[in-house]
Amino acid sequence: GNSCIENPFAPYRDDTTIIKKYKRTPEQNELLGIDESEIKQPDQQEITDEEILLFQTNCPSCNAPCDTNMKVTNIPHFKQVIIMATSCDYCGQRSNEVKSGTGISATGIRYRLTMTDISDLNRDILVSETALFSIPDIDFELSSASVGGRFTTIEGFITMIKTQLTNIIMPFSGGDSSNESSDKNKMKKFLNDIDQIISGTKFVTIVLDDPAGNCYVQNVYAPDVDPQLTLEHYERTHEENEMLGLNDIQTENYQNETAS
Repeated sequence: GNSCIENPFAPYRDDTTIIKKYKRTPEQNELLGIDESEIKQPDQQEITDEEILLFQTNCPSCNAPCDTNMKVTNIPHFKQVIIMATSCDYCGQRSNEVKSGTGISATGIRYRLTMTDISDLNRDILVSETALFSIPDIDFELSSASVGGRFTTIEGFITMIKTQLTNIIMPFSGGDSSNESSDKNKMKKFLNDIDQIISGTKFVTIVLDDPAGNCYVQNVYAPDVDPQLTLEHYERTHEENEMLGLNDIQTENYQNETAS
């Protein structure tokens, strides 16, 4: 999982490149020196909202053994989620990730928030690992598969985007295969737009689209209607069901077929 091909359109999406993450086979784990027999299986018991679980993992940065804390929590007016936080004592790496605790919803959901005040940056936002975060005003899209699930504020998520682009993409924008002047000017303009959004001097429309139905934008007027926020439920396309692995699931007569 440590390879990279330059995106010449960064920070925008490259439609000619497909990034697909997959689960390693036992043979691949053995080749990498990962002993599956040493991986402890979690106890089959219900996890309460008050309980914090601790389990051993490897640091995503230096691969040293470290601890991960996991907690199940309920987001008001939404659903249950699982929050995982990892801290490495060796390199100081800290990371957190959020996953849905209820599985895939019957329909996809799409939030559209029109910012009108700097206080909108303080709204809570859940960006699941299957969601697409976009800011049409600056022609920006981000698949959260590249950053994992996040539960933070809008300001926190946009700041994270800026940090990721600065630390990861910027070093590739000046390579021999790129047009240095064009790439740097494009990135400079984009980061300037991001800074204006974070500082509250530029108001934009934010769209959060999740075919799995597990994303969330806080309604600050709840339970009343939020005039700045729209929520749309939609039927998934065949391609979206394929991405979520739903087309291969048999829900009728599966017991009879297994027995035969």
